Amino acid sequence: MHEQLKLGNQLCFRLYTASRLITQAYRPLLEPLGLTYPQYLVMMVLWEQDNQIVGDICRRLMLDTNTLTPILQRMEREGLVVRTHGITDGRQTLVSLTKKGKHLEEQAKDIPKCMSQNWHGEDMNMAQLTNMVEAIDKLIKELK
Repeated sequence: MHEQLKLGNQLCFRLYTASRLITQAYRPLLEPLGLTYPQYLVMMVLWEQDNQIVGDICRRLMLDTNTLTPILQRMEREGLVVRTHGITDGRQTLVSLTKKGKHLEEQAKDIPKCMSQNWHGEDMNMAQLTNMVEAIDKLIKELK
């Protein structure tokens, strides 16, 4: 067998597994809020700055419009966001938080702390996590 084809030698497999396990770890924290992980990401973008154009949200989340649109449609049905056509450019869609969506920010404020507690064990400290974030950011930049 070719060494480069062994699963254990694949960075992409490790990243995929880590992503899947992180999403799984978020699930019990997000379920009480009625959010999926992708919806939570959208909410974080909108909590930072409300009233954003779909294209801007796509860029922040590094998603295609056809991936984001079904997420936004579901969030709109659930009363978390409202989508409207842009005033200056009717082709643009503006996404805004509803009262319900704004209220979720207060309920979600402790989620990052809960998640970081999951990662701070004997085997991993804050400096290692910071180094890992920097390395992953570099990788993302290279892949873009």
